[in-house]
Amino acid sequence: MSSVSKTTIKKVNAGKSTDADDLLAAEEPLEIRLDYGAGGKRTLKNISVTMRTPGNDFELATGFLYTEGIIISAADVVSVGYCKADNENIVCVRLNDNVVPAMDKLERNFYTTSSCGVCGKASIEAVRTACNIPDTYDLLRFPAATIYKLPGLLRKHQEVFENTGGLHACALFDATGALLLSREDVGRHNALDKLIGAALNAGMLPLDKHILLLSGRASFELVQKAVMAGIKVVAAVGAPSSLAAEMAEEWGMTLIGFLRGERFNIYSGAERIETTITNLP
Repeated sequence: MSSVSKTTIKKVNAGKSTDADDLLAAEEPLEIRLDYGAGGKRTLKNISVTMRTPGNDFELATGFLYTEGIIISAADVVSVGYCKADNENIVCVRLNDNVVPAMDKLERNFYTTSSCGVCGKASIEAVRTACNIPDTYDLLRFPAATIYKLPGLLRKHQEVFENTGGLHACALFDATGALLLSREDVGRHNALDKLIGAALNAGMLPLDKHILLLSGRASFELVQKAVMAGIKVVAAVGAPSSLAAEMAEEWGMTLIGFLRGERFNIYSGAERIETTITNLP
């Protein structure tokens, strides 16, 4: 299944129209099913439907289960695959017999859309999933010059965005500013679940010595997912929400917004960014 869709459009310019081919970011529903239980008493449960851009579906499924606290490690998962060979819109995640998933996390309505992954939460408290990664003191320090270059590095890896202009992206960088992983999706929460799913499968968690870059705004849900992965520094090209800033402060996270060129705002955790900040009267 392709990440892009080709269509024919009419381009209008100065009152004149011409036919042209155009590429759109693909958007398809993905149903995630969980197969769990011991021996012959297994249960198959549909836990989520999300609108996503096809690609990295298995990472999306495992990343989603992890960031929502339903599984706690990659070892919980036996296999991930499409439920039917001819249907790439339904993924089944099979858990080990001895794993009891945290089904209490399913109190929320798990129907999400590409525009909002938080809609339908049973309550805001249900989003505050218990993090399995212990909070530890760190000496992380990043020069402002390292932060400046991150958006440009991400843009070089946004293949589908370059073709369509219609996707969100996120990327993981190491302490030197080297790009390690990047993922794209029509839904910003899906892009981050894909990224964290890939890191989980690669045995990289906790991501407590890395920088997460978001191509758009920093919402509460994205900060919550970053907390679940142990990420200490989140930078966004756009603005953070008030609740995202509150959660970042609560978890001791460095939250950066409006990262453009050689400018950015620090909303919490300024001690990790090495720069001279002048307090104007």
